Amino acid sequence: MIAPARSDRFHDPADDTRKADSPLWAAQTDAPSTLVARVTVDFVDTFDAGVLMAYQSRDAWAKLCFERDPAGRPMVVSVVTRGRSDDANAFLVDSSTVWLRLSLLPRAYAFHASTNGQHWELVRYFRLGARGRPRLGLSAQAPVGAGCAVRFEHVRLGPGVVDDLRGGA
Repeated sequence: MIAPARSDRFHDPADDTRKADSPLWAAQTDAPSTLVARVTVDFVDTFDAGVLMAYQSRDAWAKLCFERDPAGRPMVVSVVTRGRSDDANAFLVDSSTVWLRLSLLPRAYAFHASTNGQHWELVRYFRLGARGRPRLGLSAQAPVGAGCAVRFEHVRLGPGVVDDLRGGA
């Protein structure tokens, strides 16, 4: 997937700046489901990222990002938007590849990340509010740069969720 120059999805909490032009491939689901992908980003500019996204509406969505931080380091980051977006850093990664997992639970969502695809770290556990018909998907962003290429491999979207959100399984 290619992120066009200056593309992003973010509603700045400090003002009314809203971006919603990053590419998005998403599938609709009503049942508890999990989306997993091995994500490789050709990092060039700050905030270039490969993204797993939960999308309910224009004002209710969340993204789990593998992003280049301002110091040039790959990092797992999450954003939850309930009208306005927030932004939370999780951990640095010593590679241009990471595994990301998004779980749609009966009443909430969970984000996990892994450096090896086997041991998972809980990044975020949250609720978006009144549930619309959720879509789970893939995106790419390049908010300040000229564009960014992202490879999604071993992509799986299927029924069921993890048994232990905090256990690393």
